[in-house]
Amino acid sequence: MKKISIETAAKAAKGEIYIEAARELNLDVPVISGVTMDSRLVEPGFLFVAIKGERVDGHDFIESVFEKGAAAVLCDHVPEGVKGPCIVVEDTVKGLQDLAQWYREFIGVKVVGITGSVGKTSTKEIVASVLSAGFSVLKTKGNYNNEIGLPLTVLSIEEDHDIAVLEMGISDFGEMRLLSKIAKPDICVITNIGQSHLENLGTRDGILKAKSEIFEYRNPKGPVFLNGDDDKLINVKEVDGTKSCFFGFNKENYAHPENVESLGLGGTKMDIVLGDRKISASISMIGNHMVSNACVAAAIGEYLGMRDEAIVKGLKAATTISGRSNLIAFGEGYIIDDCYNAAPTSMKAAIDTLCLANKGRKIAILGDMFELGDNTDNMHREVGEYAAGKDIDVLIAVGEISKNLYEGALDNGGKFKCFYYETVDKCIEGLKEIIKPGDNILVKASNGMKFSGIITFLQE
Repeated sequence: MKKISIETAAKAAKGEIYIEAARELNLDVPVISGVTMDSRLVEPGFLFVAIKGERVDGHDFIESVFEKGAAAVLCDHVPEGVKGPCIVVEDTVKGLQDLAQWYREFIGVKVVGITGSVGKTSTKEIVASVLSAGFSVLKTKGNYNNEIGLPLTVLSIEEDHDIAVLEMGISDFGEMRLLSKIAKPDICVITNIGQSHLENLGTRDGILKAKSEIFEYRNPKGPVFLNGDDDKLINVKEVDGTKSCFFGFNKENYAHPENVESLGLGGTKMDIVLGDRKISASISMIGNHMVSNACVAAAIGEYLGMRDEAIVKGLKAATTISGRSNLIAFGEGYIIDDCYNAAPTSMKAAIDTLCLANKGRKIAILGDMFELGDNTDNMHREVGEYAAGKDIDVLIAVGEISKNLYEGALDNGGKFKCFYYETVDKCIEGLKEIIKPGDNILVKASNGMKFSGIITFLQE
């Protein structure tokens, strides 16, 4: 973060400075050099944002963060005995958002905003990798993509960054509008319109409407990259007079792959067509969706004036992160750690990825998908039906809702062994008798299923 004064931060957050115990403070001196809401991460010069959570109230840690050298605290009241400058606002989350919105304009870097029902993180990773071959890039870390995480990410942009690649996640109407207002993306990317968050957004048309709020505060001169293979996005031909740039497998898309050669779980070779020309590239990230991601990353690199050699270098260097199609060696086989989130589209894509394994058994451990609305049971059953037609050896369904997935596979003649467990703990017990050295194991479910415990067990 570029250093700012406490007075500047207070004005941006629309708060008042309380300095009862800091009357000697020179408010014009640039003292704030970082922002965090985690008291454990406070360093000298940081602004600590005291947020009231369901279980923990950040205000309880104000005294301790000043002992660590915090420059100031953003809070909604000043606890008794506090000895340090406090910026008092009515709502600390709103204050954080206001500060980030001001800082985004103050720091002035280019922003790539990425949203979509699934694939946001993997797209963010490959886009950031490509752009890092030619620019100084900041990217969203972990799951800092919501109304609190995004402002914190924006506030971590440094003076020497050229571009910020920001993941933007929502679950309801109006949330993307807020994120767009903070991020003000110069380049917009939508990966797809799937079935995540149907519980709040109702239909895929509702999801499209909510995701499209990203355009409301975009740079009007900036490009819009949309997945042209998506039946909803392909109809968005332009945004406020800007012609959409489509990517995906369809040859009508501006950016699309040709001569795709699977390297199994080792990745993919391909030619990426960009309009009337093409570049040859390879990626180590697995799955057809990663090929599509490579196309949009290459197109963004081209738009920003990168040389083809740099784009190819960035594509080759791209890797995934824990929980998102992350490959982990498992003897002569692999664990495909994809347990951070799940929806029907991504679940089917993950099964396809598992089928790329060219030696060893293929085992799919699949769990409940959340926030799918009234049609949840049928959607789980459809995934089981889809798996039944694939070349896998073992299907393991875990969770109350996934009994529908299990039954869908059985009823459609899946030619594999099929197991069902109500809980993760029972699944782990069962795995002790099922898993063999050299297996290729897909582990996928919504994050709330805590499938990370299965990953931990498999690695022991």
